[in-house]
Amino acid sequence: MSLKDKISEMYGMVGQGQSLEAFEKFYHDDVKMIECTGEVREGKEANREFQKNWYSQVDQVHDGGVRAVTADDEAGVTMVETWTDMSFKDGNRMKMEEVARQKWKDGKIIEERFYYDTRGMEPQS
Repeated sequence: MSLKDKISEMYGMVGQGQSLEAFEKFYHDDVKMIECTGEVREGKEANREFQKNWYSQVDQVHDGGVRAVTADDEAGVTMVETWTDMSFKDGNRMKMEEVARQKWKDGKIIEERFYYDTRGMEPQS
């Protein structure tokens, strides 16, 4: 299976509300995630807890999708451009656009870096 097939399957699962299942299937035990702010989380356990915390705050996903997917199997790199419109349990609504770059090792994501405008993180009432 090509990396483009894998990343497309992963984001297909995310789009069906199976984000945590996709995380378990596609992320390496030694994964490192890097936010656009420079925050780094290392290891699957730390990133699993971050994901669970993030999703526990979401009340509703109104819409979202994948705009573009690209893959370089030789370099072991994929990139995905996504957007999401969601509401949080605190009543705030947010529209976010993001590009995620994944590096793959042993058939799983070993490093993921996120690129987004933090102004998109501001609540949209």
